[in-house]
Amino acid sequence: MSLQDFLLSLGPSTLMGSVALLLLLCLVSRSFGRATRREPPGPRALPLLGNLLQLDLSRPHQTLYQLSKKYGPVFKVHFGPRKVVVLAGHKMVKEALVGNAEQFGDRDISPIFYDMNQGHGILFSNGETWKEMRRFALSTLRDFGMGKRMIEDKIAEECNYLIQKFEDHEGRAFDTSRLANYATSNIISSIVYGSRFDYDDPRFINMVNRANEVIRLTGSAPIQLYNIFPGLANWIKNRQLLLKQVAMNFRDMTDLIQQLKDTLNPGVCRGFVDCFLLRKQKEADSGVIDSLYNEKNLLYSLSNLFGAGTDTTATTLRWGLLLMAKYPGIQDQVQQELSMVVGNRRVCVEDRKNLPYVDAVIHEIQRLGNIVPMAVPHKTARDVEFRGYFIEKGTTVFPLLTSVLYDENEWETPHTFNPSHFLDKDGKFIKRDAFMPFSAGRRLCLGEGLAKMEIFLFFTSLLQQFRFTPPPGVGEDELDLTPVVGFTLSPSPHKLCAIPRQ
Repeated sequence: MSLQDFLLSLGPSTLMGSVALLLLLCLVSRSFGRATRREPPGPRALPLLGNLLQLDLSRPHQTLYQLSKKYGPVFKVHFGPRKVVVLAGHKMVKEALVGNAEQFGDRDISPIFYDMNQGHGILFSNGETWKEMRRFALSTLRDFGMGKRMIEDKIAEECNYLIQKFEDHEGRAFDTSRLANYATSNIISSIVYGSRFDYDDPRFINMVNRANEVIRLTGSAPIQLYNIFPGLANWIKNRQLLLKQVAMNFRDMTDLIQQLKDTLNPGVCRGFVDCFLLRKQKEADSGVIDSLYNEKNLLYSLSNLFGAGTDTTATTLRWGLLLMAKYPGIQDQVQQELSMVVGNRRVCVEDRKNLPYVDAVIHEIQRLGNIVPMAVPHKTARDVEFRGYFIEKGTTVFPLLTSVLYDENEWETPHTFNPSHFLDKDGKFIKRDAFMPFSAGRRLCLGEGLAKMEIFLFFTSLLQQFRFTPPPGVGEDELDLTPVVGFTLSPSPHKLCAIPRQ
């Protein structure tokens, strides 16, 4: 007898009863399965709201850092109805992102980042798109000198332009943020477009300003609320403002790409865009269908490279100059070592190994600056058993970099600016395993090598030429180290004086 014949032979009441029994068994089975799976601990969540009443959406990293002290290094918290697993402390973050790289290697794409990237590009994509775009970007960046002498010369050239702009202020107090952003943006521009922009170029100024505004808005409390309750889209003003800025920058980037298309020479690759366009043409000529080398992936990859490669490096440089003005004794030691090792010649990357104190200071600036406190959120690629806890596939994971860079088990004075964290008793530079400002694992910042070179060369070149002090009438103690929260943590608005040393 077939299953259909068997079901037809049953009376209606028997059939309904059988279905009800099967449903009940299914529910009991699922409930029992969940009961045997030990989830991470965490605060009790309210219906719909989750733990929102316990979270400061303008500074969520601080709230999560405090919760980790109560619930341990692996805990869960609910952002509204969405469950998030937080990893706290160096050991836990490294074990997850490095030791279990595949399981924790997917990107969690929040509503606002999906709005901005549509699943394309490098930073906010998964699967084959992410693998291919990241592989291509890394290969191309290396071809254009990331970590090599070629890019060092470009940075050195940009240092000269930056120094000139600082000199133009003739020792008067000014805000360093604009010039720092222009300098780091030009390094990315030279790599992707093949040329830099003049600091007075209106299009360049607008693109940099918009990119900064996007970073600020992305970390704002209204956008965090939208990410939790995407149904509020039409009522979140910051979302409309942010997407407007993104659209305007895309329009400018599209124009720049078109100019490069019009002058494309297959024999000469001027930058990332040329390489991408030539690869796109090659795949089209080969009859590749649904190639990942398309207009959208080009545009969104460019946006990702600018966003990741400009703000974080410029912000680190600004923190560095502010900390030098606040701690003049440390600035003295930096400049003394530079004078002894380098003198008046141009600083080069090769000097770094002979500048242990300078190297320690730069590392400590990055550690204390804590630029990306929650990293860029991850997502589990499959069901995971981690440290005795069950974390189901698709769960959002926050690697809390704040808890790594300020880990009390790893750093002697975690909340104090102390270059000795990176020096041994003989004054030699030492690496620290808990130094993780670029995250770790599969999603490690692809521009780490470039960022390190930029920070070193910009910082040392400026300290070689200038003495940084607070504005007249402002004491070192009055310089505020409280960060302004956006997607990254940047210094509060301030002015400094750059006094020529020679």
